[in-house]
Amino acid sequence: MTTPPFPREGGAPGITDVALRDPGLLRSQDNIWASRAAEMAAIFMVGDGLIGLLQSRRHVDLWKDDALGTEKLVKPFVDRLGRRRLYAVAQIAAGLALAARQKR
Repeated sequence: MTTPPFPREGGAPGITDVALRDPGLLRSQDNIWASRAAEMAAIFMVGDGLIGLLQSRRHVDLWKDDALGTEKLVKPFVDRLGRRRLYAVAQIAAGLALAARQKR
């Protein structure tokens, strides 16, 4: 009796189990959610940066009053639109860099 050229799914004496998973494949599946979260963060950063760059006054005014605690974050930008635009450029660059680092 000859050994088949390919292992059978049911197995046979001396044939390794073909159902074993590659640990690298499992790691990449587990990391898909981390990659998706990073991608969503990058999209948020780029989008918020673009709005902050193109509509600085409106964007700051929207978040400066009664905004569930974000008033403190926006305070450095009130009446300092140049500062907000500079921050927007940094936000866009950081978002693009984060997206570029994603493997999937």
